[in-house]
Amino acid sequence: MKDAWLLIENGTVVDGDANPPRPDCAVLVHNARIVKMGVIDRETDIPRGADVTVIDARGKTVMPGLIDIHCHMTYGLARTEEEISIYTPPEVRTLIAATNIEKVLAAGVTSISQPGGSYNIGVGLREGIKRGIVHGPRMTSAGRYLTTSNGLTDWFPDATGNPESSTGRLTNTTDQMIDEIRRQAKAGVDLIKLADSPFGDFQAFTNDEMKVCADLAHQLNLKITIHARGSAEMNAAVNAGFDHIMHGNMMSDETIANLAKSQIPLAPTQVLMHHIVEFADILRVRPSISEATKRMNEATMDSLHRAYAAGVKFAMGTDSGFALVPYGQFHARELEMLMLYTGMSSLEAIQAGTKHGANAMGLPDDLGVLAEGKLADIIVVDGDPVTNIRVLYEPGRITHVVLNGEIQTFPEDIRTRFVRNDYLPHEYGWELLTYERAFEGGERPKTQLDWSHDMRSDVLNDLRKYEKKAALVATGMIEDGGTA
Repeated sequence: MKDAWLLIENGTVVDGDANPPRPDCAVLVHNARIVKMGVIDRETDIPRGADVTVIDARGKTVMPGLIDIHCHMTYGLARTEEEISIYTPPEVRTLIAATNIEKVLAAGVTSISQPGGSYNIGVGLREGIKRGIVHGPRMTSAGRYLTTSNGLTDWFPDATGNPESSTGRLTNTTDQMIDEIRRQAKAGVDLIKLADSPFGDFQAFTNDEMKVCADLAHQLNLKITIHARGSAEMNAAVNAGFDHIMHGNMMSDETIANLAKSQIPLAPTQVLMHHIVEFADILRVRPSISEATKRMNEATMDSLHRAYAAGVKFAMGTDSGFALVPYGQFHARELEMLMLYTGMSSLEAIQAGTKHGANAMGLPDDLGVLAEGKLADIIVVDGDPVTNIRVLYEPGRITHVVLNGEIQTFPEDIRTRFVRNDYLPHEYGWELLTYERAFEGGERPKTQLDWSHDMRSDVLNDLRKYEKKAALVATGMIEDGGTA
């Protein structure tokens, strides 16, 4: 390895640990690590004749590279679940992911964790980056999500089954969970990902199952995380000792208190949910989906504000990989979402996006903070993210990306290069064709798909009322035909 020195001078340092910015603070890097910060004397601090590269950061901010602990590199800018789980072959997925991951690094994200994806592509990407075959950030990766028949990623009917190409692995018994964790450990994953209920309205894994999974993962020197939107599964994951948790949309005060005491990082990944509502027209999101997501976001706003007030530790995760959260575009916008949905300051949001993600990378003492002895993952930003967090994702604002002490270079068109899965559904037509509509200009008949939101809500409320009454009748609390 070539002996190299890097001097970043005249900039304002935001250290990633929520400390006040340090104006006119130099950062000196030797090979992969920071060796000195503050006032640098080139005559005494750098050996005579050394190979030194200098970055003049005057008028700019110098800060740690961002850490995105929820980035799906195998999704390929997907528009539908079928596109992710069925149609794109693994060979093509791998090549697309290897191309797209450079965009993530160019956006100032120097570390990512992939909490689940197709096959073991994430492990291959990680190794390709380490060996210099693929240009990307440092990376940790899970394999396929462990799910149950009631959890996220068991998408398809039982008659179809859960295909190998799916991001989920169906594990309905403790023995199946143990077997899958052992196989994934053998395949070289860094962490295990569990997928609880899609929307948090029930708990899909039992408390005991979560504890068994966490204990085995830790025994095998792996991290473990979980998709958990509801309070029950959140609390169970904390009690089981998970290393970090995703989402937390709806939490009781008791769950929040437990999470805050544990100091297990929570990554809400709210930018994806926010985009579904904010850009529904651009994305052509169905009204039923955007309306449901809006209600979820309102609950999340309440939940996360209470969590922040209680002292919960937050980390940055974006769910990047979908068409509505593409690679290299909106990673840092999650910091803006953290500020909006929790009420935290910009310095605290930056801490969430740097220091608090280091444990998910397996390097809690080496990453996420600019300090002497730390690994030199650094970005230089044209602007002040403390007063305007958006400069971290505005085009052209990241002027330098340093990974392991080395300045990274990128193709000029890196930001506008979008490589995606070449997929179209097998369409037969989306409209119902009747004689009247074809030849007499008539309207199509109304079906349940055409009902308004209020009509659907009324039917759902009636069904719940009848279910409650039937349950009371079954237990003998009321007579058939009586009222509750």
